[in-house]
Amino acid sequence: MSAAGRQPGPVDTTEASVGDLVARASQQVPELVREEMELARAEMSLKGRRYGVGGGLFGGAGLVGVLAAQALVAAAVAALATVLPVWASALVVGAVLALVAAVMAAAGKKQIDKAGSLAPRRTIESVKADVAEIKEKAHR
Repeated sequence: MSAAGRQPGPVDTTEASVGDLVARASQQVPELVREEMELARAEMSLKGRRYGVGGGLFGGAGLVGVLAAQALVAAAVAALATVLPVWASALVVGAVLALVAAVMAAAGKKQIDKAGSLAPRRTIESVKADVAEIKEKAHR
C-alpha cells in the first residue's frame, strides 16, 4: 500500500523506518498544534466572556455601593437634624467626610512617594550592565 493510502493510527515501529517515522511526525505535529490552538482559542473566548460579565457585575456593584453611601450620608444628616438645624447637620457631616477624604489622600500620596518612579530602575541597571559586558567581550 502506498504512503498516501495509509490511515493514521498506531505505528508499528518494528517495520517503520526512521524516515517513515519522521515523515509521520512532520505531518502530525502541525495538526496537533492547530488543534491545540483551536482549543486555546475556545477556552480564551469562554474566559473572556466570563471576565466581561464579571467586570460588568463589579461595575454595577460599585455604582450601587456609591448610591448606598449617599443614602447613608443623607441618613446621617437627617439624624443630626433632630438635634441641630438641617444646614448645620449637613455642614457637620460634610466636614467629617472632607476630613476622611483628606486623611485618605495624604495616605495615598505617602504610598505613591514611597513607591518612587515607575521606571524599573534595577532592571535598567541590569540591562546596562549586560550590554556593557557584551560590548567588552565583543572587543576581545
